Amino acid sequence: MLDISPRVDASGASGLLSIEFHPDFARTPELFASYTRIGGTVMTARVGKFNSLDAGRTFESAEVVLLEVDMASDMHVNTDLAFGPDGMLFVTLGERSDAPMRPQVQRLDSHMGKILRINPDGSVPKDNPFVGQSGALPEIWTLGHRNIQSAAFDAQGRLWEVEHGANGGDELNLVEKGKNYGWPVVAYGEEYSGLPIPNAVTAREGFEQPVYYWDPVIAPSGMQFYTGDAFPAWKGSLFIGGMRAQSLVRLTLENDRVTGEEHLLTDRDKRVRDVRQGPDGVLYAVTDERNGELWKIAPR
Repeated sequence: MLDISPRVDASGASGLLSIEFHPDFARTPELFASYTRIGGTVMTARVGKFNSLDAGRTFESAEVVLLEVDMASDMHVNTDLAFGPDGMLFVTLGERSDAPMRPQVQRLDSHMGKILRINPDGSVPKDNPFVGQSGALPEIWTLGHRNIQSAAFDAQGRLWEVEHGANGGDELNLVEKGKNYGWPVVAYGEEYSGLPIPNAVTAREGFEQPVYYWDPVIAPSGMQFYTGDAFPAWKGSLFIGGMRAQSLVRLTLENDRVTGEEHLLTDRDKRVRDVRQGPDGVLYAVTDERNGELWKIAPR
């Protein structure tokens, strides 16, 4: 059992956000968790490592803090964790999406709107793209993200992410080292107020285009590439929870392009918050409610 709830601020969009096991858990019994804390009036996004595993296979609340970032607000924290095939830990961070804070997404001296890459001990890998660059935080891997909800690696070991965009601009991105994904200077859609995004265009040299975007938005959440045998026809599909869409979204991809989109479980009328593949090849999904549900999706 892992109990860190007394140290978690679970208001608004914050709380216990992501949990990942060490990729070689059998030999390195460590668990990594991202969550938010309030210290005084400032909210921090924290990545902690829990490595006190007793003989009863129980985690104690002894942590080593690997990363702590001042967010100033709980808006768009949404920190997700994913271990890459290189053993590095990737950490996503959103931004506040208000006028004074948005410019930080394009600045390399700020964590807002970034994906970070760190070693499992919290140190910075020497081959990160901005190591040694004056004024740049060395843990940054990519920039220009608005509100990342989830990150996952495909069968080729490549990192993908989904993020809440502006109204009419939710995105699926293939993440590449050192690239800039545009927000808020390159974006699809408009402000949720109905006003245009100030000074934004849909394409600009030096900025990446999304692989796919949604208009109307689906409010994507967790994501999972399907590799199991329980559903042979779904192998290789990308499953994404849809909160506003109230469905489990299945995307088919060919040559890094989305060739099909299917919405499943729409009759449930539930906001799907996360989806994961079990070791038995079936899918598990959770709903986004005060009294949420856990679904097991298996062949008939």
